[in-house]
Amino acid sequence: MSHITAVCRVDQLLRDSGTIGITAIDKRPVDGPVRVRPLGLHADVQADRKHHGGEDQAVYAYADEDAAYFAEVLGRDVPPGLFGENLRTSGVDVTGAVTGERWRIGETLELEVTIPRVPCGTFARRMGIPGWVKRFAAENRPGAYLRVLHSGPVAAGDRVVVTHRPEHGVTIGEISAGLSPERARAVLDSGDRLAPKVVRDVSKVLARGRV
Repeated sequence: MSHITAVCRVDQLLRDSGTIGITAIDKRPVDGPVRVRPLGLHADVQADRKHHGGEDQAVYAYADEDAAYFAEVLGRDVPPGLFGENLRTSGVDVTGAVTGERWRIGETLELEVTIPRVPCGTFARRMGIPGWVKRFAAENRPGAYLRVLHSGPVAAGDRVVVTHRPEHGVTIGEISAGLSPERARAVLDSGDRLAPKVVRDVSKVLARGRV
């Protein structure tokens, strides 16, 4: 059964050598249900709100299966929250999720898959691994951002059910690896309601004629 294995939110703000000076990437599992609203989990924050957060990036999900892969190749544990994720999942193909796909979690929470995570300098400093941004990107296991369609609580153990999957079939992994103009057009012509950031990002692919 596809389900949530951990719910994570910021534990403490950390000093960071980036332009903001602090980071909220230090997410850790919490006990019990947490309310999820349009801008994310209750009591969670983002330090750099220019590049993180917002309605189209309200929740970040990462798969146990992808975390286990990185644990093996890195030779270290990858516990829930290490990558800054809010939700750790099991049995959910996050990389294979289709942009616009909808997840029902528990009884009332409904989320929509939007875009892949793009690794940044803050993430690299968090990991302390030389060349981490390029390495993470090359593995193409980015995790997915989601927007909140219907607010509700989430807790470890909650079931995840895919209630809608757009016919265009363009996945988070495809977007992360780089869409062709043809695949970008398939998203825009699908007739599905699209998150504004998805429309902007996919439209840029068409405007350039390349990724």
